[in-house]
Amino acid sequence: MEKRIGIVAILIQGRESVGQVNQILSSHNHIIQGRLGMPFRDKGVQVISLVVEGSTDQIGALTGPLGRLKGVQVKSVLTGYREDSNENTDPS
Repeated sequence: MEKRIGIVAILIQGRESVGQVNQILSSHNHIIQGRLGMPFRDKGVQVISLVVEGSTDQIGALTGPLGRLKGVQVKSVLTGYREDSNENTDPS
């Protein structure tokens, strides 16, 4: 399985879907390496940025359900970095 490193940006308008967003993130915590959340209270939006590492299928399984939630926008960027976890990385 080939792993990629990427960034996922999540914009949540209002509070209606916040619980569902957190539930989805929690169920995919194995690919989330870092998370930064920032509320823009005066604008009524929350922004969450994630650093993820996983296969494109795993990252899609995270971003797909998020993007289908009401008031949630998701964008992801995957880097060119690739790691094949089937390869033996031991130099000896």
